[in-house]
Amino acid sequence: MPRLALYTFGVLKTPLADRGALTREFYRAGDAVYRRIRRCPGYVAHAEPLDGGPGDLFGADWGAWGEFVVPDWYGKGRTAETTALAATLSLWTDVRSAFDAVYAGVHREALNRRHDWFERTGYQGHVFWWVPDGEIPTWRDGVPKLEHLHDHGPAPHAFTFRHSFAPDGTPASSDE
Repeated sequence: MPRLALYTFGVLKTPLADRGALTREFYRAGDAVYRRIRRCPGYVAHAEPLDGGPGDLFGADWGAWGEFVVPDWYGKGRTAETTALAATLSLWTDVRSAFDAVYAGVHREALNRRHDWFERTGYQGHVFWWVPDGEIPTWRDGVPKLEHLHDHGPAPHAFTFRHSFAPDGTPASSDE
């Protein structure tokens, strides 16, 4: 059975290394979100660095998830001191499970604060695609899909919650 890959990307207003109150709040919220998401029905796994500290995304070892890369339009720093982005890469069993996890509880609370932490870029913040069972998506898989979504709109290989597709490529009904 195919699994659903989800890549999210956002540009932060301040670098991850910033010691200000908003960055501390962002980290606290992120920790709470991950603790909750791991227990959600339909959650399979997410990319976690095998080494490195906060903000050291580009130099970290991501194991099977591959080298950390970002969309071409990201124009901020790439060092632990200057990186100003938040990105996730995860696996789910289906769109409904991911929707329920993202739009409820502590993640919903964090979404309500997104404008405090993130710049408005004009780019979609997430993209889905189906992967064969047993396959681990990579950051290099997600970035061009997010860029395709921005440039061309939803397709069976790059879609959103609102405009989703079944594993066979047919448009899925949306009751969200």
